[in-house]
Amino acid sequence: MAKQGFIHDKLDIKMLELYLMARMAGPVDFDTLMELAMRHEGVEYFDFAEATAELVESGHLLLEEGRYTITEKGQVNSEACESSLPYSVRRRCDQDLTAVNAALRRSAQIRGEALAREDGSAVARMTLDDDGGNLLTIELLCPSQAQAEQLIAGFKARPERVYNGLLEVLNDKGKGE
Repeated sequence: MAKQGFIHDKLDIKMLELYLMARMAGPVDFDTLMELAMRHEGVEYFDFAEATAELVESGHLLLEEGRYTITEKGQVNSEACESSLPYSVRRRCDQDLTAVNAALRRSAQIRGEALAREDGSAVARMTLDDDGGNLLTIELLCPSQAQAEQLIAGFKARPERVYNGLLEVLNDKGKGE
C-alpha cells in the first residue's frame, strides 16, 4: 500500500528535518523536533529516529547536551532541497514553528544557574534579557543548592513580575514609610 502525504521514504524525512532545523530559533531537543515532524502524514517514529541519527552522523545536524542545531552543511543542503518540499508542507512547517520559536526565544532570554560554593551554600544567578540586551541580572546567596534552584524556578516562571516589582520598589522614593 502506498503511503499517504508527502513523506514516502527516509530522504523525505531528512529534507523535512533540515527545513525545520534551518528555521529553528535555537537548539531543540529530540522530542520537540519529532513532534514537529510527526505532524506530517507518513513520518513514522523509527524512520524519524534513524534519519535524525544519520543527519548527525553526516554532519548536517549537531547534537550537544541533548539538543540539536543545524550545521553550515545542513543549512546549505536545506536551501538546495527546499524547493523539493511541496508549498503546503513548507507553509505548515512555518506555522508550526511560530509557537516553538517564540518559546525558544523566551527561553534564551530568561536564564538561571545555581553556582555551588565550597561551604555548601549556592549562588542563584538569574538573568533577564530582551532584544536590546540585558535588562536584569540578580545574584542571591542561598543556604543550599536546593533553595537556589527553587528561586531560579520561580524567577523563570515569572521574570516580568520580578522585574516590574523591583522597578516599583526602586522607584518608590520612600512613599508609605
